[in-house]
Amino acid sequence: MNIRPLLLGLPLVLTGCSTMSNFSWSSLSPFNWFGSSLEVSGKGVGDINGGTPMLEHAIDEGLDGNYRLRSGMGTNNGQIVAFYQAMDGNDIKLVISGEPKGSVQRVDVMDQDVVTAWGSKLGTPFSELYSKAFGACKPGEGEDVGKVECVAGQSRYVTYLFSGQWAGPKDIMPPDDTLQNWTVSKIVWHAKPQ
Repeated sequence: MNIRPLLLGLPLVLTGCSTMSNFSWSSLSPFNWFGSSLEVSGKGVGDINGGTPMLEHAIDEGLDGNYRLRSGMGTNNGQIVAFYQAMDGNDIKLVISGEPKGSVQRVDVMDQDVVTAWGSKLGTPFSELYSKAFGACKPGEGEDVGKVECVAGQSRYVTYLFSGQWAGPKDIMPPDDTLQNWTVSKIVWHAKPQ
């Protein structure tokens, strides 16, 4: 019989799988067969929140192993920031950032498959979420200059970045009638309310 060698070899094969780079058992779940199941809410993105340490294994687990992670360091307002880029092929889908050896402070979502708990996602028009910018929005800063950042009506932990056409200065917010046609280009979860 050839069954015995097969049974003896199976544990070795399974052990080898568990040490494969970028492999996650959760990726075998049927829920992951049809694309991303991540959701943005006031509590976080997927299972990532303000209590998640800035460690690769913790972030990978919080993202259900759906992405390849690439780490780096940068500065923000003179402060050193650690970050992980969640990659799908060569595309950056999320950026998770926080203090080195600290916890997650911010998650930038650029993945079209990720939806908020309220149904909004990349491409959602401004007009579906807001009637006017006053009281909710401000001009984007840093790498988001030229865009408009608005606090979500359902949670001050979530902001939307809107992009669109406008001939005016990049550091001034366009009028409401122009913004109506702008769309969400990024969703950001913050560990602190905005």
